[in-house]
Amino acid sequence: MSSIADQMPDMSLETAALVQEETFTDGKVGAIRRMTPVHTDGTRDESRPVTYNGQTQVMTQGGALPLSFEIEADSLEQAVERFAETANQALEDMVRRIEEMQREQATSIVTPGQGGGGGFGGMGGGQGPGGGIQLR
Repeated sequence: MSSIADQMPDMSLETAALVQEETFTDGKVGAIRRMTPVHTDGTRDESRPVTYNGQTQVMTQGGALPLSFEIEADSLEQAVERFAETANQALEDMVRRIEEMQREQATSIVTPGQGGGGGFGGMGGGQGPGGGIQLR
């Protein structure tokens, strides 16, 4: 019989992936996180590049939608310059993915026995209304 401790996930920090995180914000539009690789003693790990991540939110009819994206930059100054362009591209990509998911969902046809998760669960596999074909 295994103990609960045997079933717990490994909570050890990955020492080769440590970064020092700094946040820069204008307090209005968004924030840039600078991730500086470090060794376990806190000194800079020069073998790995510094990375920059942008964060902002877009107001929609459903409320604020968070948006996170990587900014390809070699300095904070460059990350600030590229923030708007990269944020707009990330938003376009997200809208495109949402539209694609909506199209896929609108055209998905589930037939009995496919195990689509919806449908006529508990009806013994018989056909329900619509001859057994159901749009999700």
